[in-house]
Amino acid sequence: MSADPANLAAKGAAALSSQDYPAAISYYSQAIERIPTSVDYYIKRSTAYQRASSYSDALSDAEIAVVLAQRKGNRDQLSTSQLRRGIALLLMQQYGDAGACFAWAEKYNEKDKSIPFWQKKLEVDLSKLLDDDDRREVTVTEIPNREIPKPSKPTSSTSASKSAGDSGRVEELPDDYEEPKKTQKVESTPAAVEPPKPTVPAGVSTPADKIRHEWYQTANSVTISLFVKGVPKESTTVELESNSLSITFPLPSGADFSFTLDPLFATINPSTSYYKILEPASGTSTSTSTAKKEDKPPVYPTSSKTGPKNWDKVVDDLAQSSKKSKTASGEKENQDDDNIDYADLNEDEFSADPVNGFFKKLYKDADPDTRRAMMKSYVESNGTALSTNWGEVGRGKVETSPPDGMEAKKW
Repeated sequence: MSADPANLAAKGAAALSSQDYPAAISYYSQAIERIPTSVDYYIKRSTAYQRASSYSDALSDAEIAVVLAQRKGNRDQLSTSQLRRGIALLLMQQYGDAGACFAWAEKYNEKDKSIPFWQKKLEVDLSKLLDDDDRREVTVTEIPNREIPKPSKPTSSTSASKSAGDSGRVEELPDDYEEPKKTQKVESTPAAVEPPKPTVPAGVSTPADKIRHEWYQTANSVTISLFVKGVPKESTTVELESNSLSITFPLPSGADFSFTLDPLFATINPSTSYYKILEPASGTSTSTSTAKKEDKPPVYPTSSKTGPKNWDKVVDDLAQSSKKSKTASGEKENQDDDNIDYADLNEDEFSADPVNGFFKKLYKDADPDTRRAMMKSYVESNGTALSTNWGEVGRGKVETSPPDGMEAKKW
């Protein structure tokens, strides 16, 4: 029992990152034996169990984590624990219970962008069930009835003198031997003991609710960017697997920030996938300095025979033509159109093509740079690529990337 729990947890994280799930489970189990009230250890072991396809064990650890997080009053850990609980239930095909856990996870952390992803996957699975399927029922409670394991008691070791006495040997004491004086144990008052100060990770300066991400994809790759200032490279864990992605790093509050996509929409190749932690130039960002140098809208590279295209004007013209078409057809133009909540619209609005509906909503809610990126990438690639990253798209023409088995031809 002499091993440090933090060292065991670090070994568990390394094993989890290298997809050695039995070793990860073993290391986290040893750490839990020493600190059975660590929410993070149970969450990580639950993740290892889940990826090893031991879903019932993953559920058990996630539920213990929920109980511990509720006792500590930690909302972030409550959200993460409920999310892991929901994922385990989803993989066990207990869809109603999984949906309840996802809702509880969202209640404690509305900023977690991985929760809507799992809710969407749940909707797809539910759409394949009959209305009276028992798997739709909700049978779980928000705080499960789980007992917390107690720490194992340390075994008292025998002294060397006792061992010598048990062996039957009697050693002669030296002439100058003095009887050791008895000392009285003095316990200091609580006021005299200064509690240890919590360690705060240095570097990260972006609050958790301000962390944002962008993504874009081509026919052969998907790129995801997280925007965080001061991420410590030595404390960042990135797990790239064939069907999942996980990025974890410490926040100034002492809690861990975790960005997880598990499972991914399609499989990836971990051996050719990679990640980079970039350090921005001090004081300014590239986009800010570029905007200051030019007073007029920038002209972006193009191979079009008709010359460069002003994508700002394209977006504005598209918005104006949409409004004019509504007015011409007799529809009343809604002055509060920007305040529409697409979640409250009738399902028929997007039922004909759910994917198209998703991108309509994405475009509707996007900022001008994202709209320009989506429009330019879609038009120039002939509909084969869609990107939300204007910094990438604005550098040049987006090439046509037909799906595997198809060939792009000019008409």
